[in-house]
Order: sequence, then structure tokens, then C-alpha cells
Amino acid sequence: MKTLKPMKPPKPVPSSKSKQHEQHEQHEQHEQHKKSAPSVITAIADYLQRDDTLPLPQLRRLGLIYSSYRFILSLFSMLMVYITARSSDGSSLPSFLQQTALSFYVLLSLILLGLFYVVTKHLRRQLAFGLVVDVIILSLLLYTAGAPDLQLTMLYMVVVAASFMLLHSSQALIITLLAIIFVIYQQFFYAIANSMSLANLGDALLMSASFLAVGGLSWSISQRLVQLEKVAASHAKEVERLNVINQEVITQMVNGVIVIDSKHVVLANLAAHQLLSIPNPSPLAATEAVDMSHMLKTPSETAKKASHYNNNQPASHFQQQLRAQHLQLLEACLSVEAGQSRTFIYELPAVANASVVGKLRVEIIPLKDDSKLIILEDLRREQANAQQLKLASLGQLTASIAHEIRNPLAAISQASQLLIEDIEESQTADNNTSTNDKMAGHHELYKMIFTQTKRVNRIIEDVLKLSRQQIANQQMIVLADWMPTFLDNYFQGHDVFLRSHTQPTISFDTHQLEQILINLINNGLRHSSYANPHAIVEIEIYCADNDVIIDVLDDGTGVSDVDLTHLFNPFFTTDKAGTGLGLYLSQAFCEANHARLLYIPEHKKTCFRLIAPAIQHDVHESTNESI
Repeated sequence: MKTLKPMKPPKPVPSSKSKQHEQHEQHEQHEQHKKSAPSVITAIADYLQRDDTLPLPQLRRLGLIYSSYRFILSLFSMLMVYITARSSDGSSLPSFLQQTALSFYVLLSLILLGLFYVVTKHLRRQLAFGLVVDVIILSLLLYTAGAPDLQLTMLYMVVVAASFMLLHSSQALIITLLAIIFVIYQQFFYAIANSMSLANLGDALLMSASFLAVGGLSWSISQRLVQLEKVAASHAKEVERLNVINQEVITQMVNGVIVIDSKHVVLANLAAHQLLSIPNPSPLAATEAVDMSHMLKTPSETAKKASHYNNNQPASHFQQQLRAQHLQLLEACLSVEAGQSRTFIYELPAVANASVVGKLRVEIIPLKDDSKLIILEDLRREQANAQQLKLASLGQLTASIAHEIRNPLAAISQASQLLIEDIEESQTADNNTSTNDKMAGHHELYKMIFTQTKRVNRIIEDVLKLSRQQIANQQMIVLADWMPTFLDNYFQGHDVFLRSHTQPTISFDTHQLEQILINLINNGLRHSSYANPHAIVEIEIYCADNDVIIDVLDDGTGVSDVDLTHLFNPFFTTDKAGTGLGLYLSQAFCEANHARLLYIPEHKKTCFRLIAPAIQHDVHESTNESI
């Protein structure tokens, strides 16, 4: 029987669409293989181009060192060749190629050193050219030697290491490959010209491999050095920025800061000059308004200005003025032993141009280097707070007793007025002389009672002013505009003259400033009328340091030395018609607005001086008069 063999399944015939799909895939794979090689090369080139290089100052410094090294090396090589030739009695004279290469190397090294020192542009191009020259000269010397030796190998490695440290990685790699090509090529050329030596060829290959190893190590070290340079530069900029910020913070501090090293003043900020009324000669702090945003972006210029000022104009001027005007303060600070701290209250000397600051809290803090940090704190805020508490307590007191006093006082005043009217009516109706004389005596007594009740009522009204103004509502007041309007409203019919030498702006409660000036001008007019037939008051406005001065002057007899200590005490008066609260209220209002009210006995006229901090003022002077 015949057995039937199983039939093989027929092979599928590929369709035209599947063939096209396979051809398309093969084409894409081929294109990817063609693009892969250039993409790898491009990635390597981009990586080499992204390497970090030394900044120009460090590059110039290292370039000068390497250029000097090249010149010294070439000169030393030339001398060694001739010394060796002389010591061998002419048996081993240098070849013409070696003499020419070394002479050319010495001359070109000198030229490259001079150009690199003079020309400050294209530093890397100059270095790259010099390194290529080094490779060519060393290759010529290696060819004349006949076989690689240790000395030339070390010199090659110095060139390769220097190229990776001073140039971009791509440039350094080109120089390294150039050195490898020259070394291997000259060995092949030497072998063809003389005899083949596998040992020399192996040494050349080993030297080439060492070039690549040294180049890689040098490149990694150079990258680390560049990163360290960048970190150090960023830290230096941050320190410089913090230094500028610290200087600005110290300059803008409200408290005065003085640093004394041994017996010399090292530092004094702007607030210390202002609090002690010492002129500040610093152009950086006084005449330049430092923009904080610009300063934070470019701190080097501001720091250079500050260091220039600190180096050329030390704090000796401040120390001289401090010794001349505040010797007691300086001696108190110097008397504190090293490592000890102290706090005390220093009262500024009373001079004609006294500052708005009256007392300072001085805090002495020891520093680690045996110097002392002195902090001057203005006590005006504490005085203002104390004055506010005083006003509040007085307001509570007056509010509780005002009605209790005013009710019976009103009854007494009304009764005295009725009695006076009854006596006047009786005198007109009764013609009896004895009765009229007796009633006239009673009339004087009733009139005296009525006058005293009016005085007591004025005292109560003055005291109530303290309770009504517990918190100063400070506003910006341009005195050149505000003062003439004030004089026209309150003293239009009096001889009150205004002289303004500047146009300052102060921060003050307008109502309280009106009360102060009304009290001072009324006192001036009253006391001037006692001494002269015609009462005249002068108001003079000017600036001293950072304060605005308002002087109220009159031609009265002034204040005696005995009354000076009690001048601003409540209920103290030398006028029988006065209440003794005008100056006390005026001083309280000044303290509530961070100002001062002083009597200046050194002035030729009777002078009460109001000193307020200046907000801003113009330097243009003007003179105005109003009657």
C-alpha cells in the first residue's frame, strides 16, 4: 500500500502592502543608524562646550605664570644643550634642527610673554597658540632625541594639563590629540628612516595613553577648581552684599551707634551725629541717598565708596568733636573696664542751639576684641509716653472734680454778680453819703470775689485742655504756609513779625501748636508792654542740623536766674493775672509731639525756643514779614 505523505502547508505569499511596510521600517532603521553617530558627536561637543572655565582675572594670572614658565624652560633648555656640548669636548654637539628649534622657542616664548602681558584681549587664543607651539617644539626635540625619554614625557604632560586648565575642553582635546599624533607619527617616520623598534613604538603608545589620562584628570581637577572659584566668588558677593546691608542698617538706625577701640572711635553712624549735634562729613551718608534696590544688585560700588570713605576720612573728626562737646560722655565710656557693661542717662549740655533731644540713655556693651559698642537711645519717646500717662491721669482727675468745683464756683460767681448789681442800684437810689461809702466798700469786696472766681474758672479751663488732648494728632505742617495764616487769624491787630529763613515741614498737632504759640506770643506781648510803650514780638524760623527752630522773641525784661528752675512748673507765675499753667501746658504739648520748649537765657532778647524734628526743608532762603 502506498502511504500518503502529509502535505506541507503552502507558504503565504506576501502582499504588496506588507512588503511596503517592511521596506519602510528598514528605511527608518537605516536613517536612525545614520543619525545616531552625528547625534553622539554633537552631544559630546555640546558637553565639552558647556564646561566651566576660569574667570578672566584668574585666567590672566595663571596665563602669565605659564608664559613665564615657558620662557624659563626654553632658556634653560638652550643653556643645558650648550653646557652639555662644552663639557663633552665637542663629542656630542647639538644638531642643526635642535639648535634651530631651541632658538626659535626662546625667541617665540619671549614674544608670547610680552604679548600676553600687554594685550588683555583674546587671552584664550593667545594661550592656545602658545600651547600648540609647545607641542610642535617638544615633538621636534623628541624626534632629535630618537626615542621617548622621561624628561620630554613630563614636559608633554605639563602642556596637556595646562591646556585642560586654561582652555575650553574642546580646545584642550585638540591640543592633546595633536600631541598624540605628533608623537606616534614621528616614531613611524623615525622607524622608516632608521630601523623599526617595537620598544620605541610601545613607549610612544604608552606616552599617548598617558596624555589622555593626564588630560582627563586635569580636566576634572580644573572643573572642581572652577566650581570652587564660583562658590568662593558667590560667597564673597554675598558677604559684600551683607556688608552693604549692614552699613545701610547701621546708617538708618534710629539709635546712635558708636564703636570705641581702646581710646579711639572706630565707627559712628548718622544717628549718633544727629543725637549729639555733631556735623557729619560723610558724603556717603549725608549727601547720597542710597537706592536699596540698586545697592542690592550692585553692592560693589557702594562698598568701594564706603571703604574709600573709611580709609580716607576716619572717625577722628567725630572723636575730636565728641571730646570738645561731650567730654563727660567720652570719659564715662572710656572709664568702663574691658568686659564690663554699663547703662546710664546722659543729659545733653544746654547750649544756645540745643538739639530737640534732651536726654540720652547710654548703653555700653563689651565686644570680643576688647572694644566697646555704645548705643545712644533718644528718651523722647519715653518722655512722650510718660507725658501721655500724665495727661491721662490729669484728665481723669479733672473730669472727676470739674463738675464738683464748677457748680459751687458758678453759684459764687452768680451771687457776687447779683450783689454787685444790688449795690449799684442802691447807690443810685439812696443819696445818703455814709451809706454809699459803706456800700462802696462792699462793692469792692464783691468785685474781688467775682474776679477771683473768673481766675479759678480759667485755671479749670486750662487744666481741662490737658484732658481733652490726651493723644497728639500729628499732621504734616509746612510752616511757611501755615504760620502767616495762623498770625492773621489770631494776631491781626498786633505787631507780630515773622522771619522765615527756610521752608521746613514738621509733624505736629495743629491745635496743640496753636495753643503753644498763642501762649508764647501773648506772654511776649504782655511782658514787652511792661518794659516798652509799644509791644513787639518777633517769630524767627530756621533749621539747625536736622531740627526746625521756632524762636519767639520779645523786648521784655526776661526771666531772672532765680525763676529759671521753676519756669515750667505748674501754677508758677510772676504775673498776678496769670494762672501759671501756660508754659506748663506748652511744654507738655511739645513733649507729646516729640518736640522741646526751652528758654534761652544767652539770647540778647527774651527768647523761648521751640525745637521740632525736621521732616524736609528746602535750602532756598526767604524772608517774610506779617503784621
